[in-house]
Amino acid sequence: MTKDEFLASIENDEGPSSDWSMAVQGLWWDRKGEWDKAHDCCQPPSDNETDWLHAYLHRKEGDLGNASYWYRRSGKPIFQGTLDEEWEGMVEELVV
Repeated sequence: MTKDEFLASIENDEGPSSDWSMAVQGLWWDRKGEWDKAHDCCQPPSDNETDWLHAYLHRKEGDLGNASYWYRRSGKPIFQGTLDEEWEGMVEELVV
């Protein structure tokens, strides 16, 4: 899947593909405004990608302490830009 295909898929209401990683599914739900469904995608078992999604989601909700914990677990630094910039960066890195 390309980034353009991923972005185009957000325009439909069919939901994310189950073939995608949980982190990519979570990014899809987040862009649809479904924080809880995005958060469900990063529940255990987790990996570095879903831990990064978890960090982003908690930063988005304003829980910086919790976000910091998940950034450490993901191996990523705490993102200093906007939420949109971080989401775009995650799509660039995770959508293959």
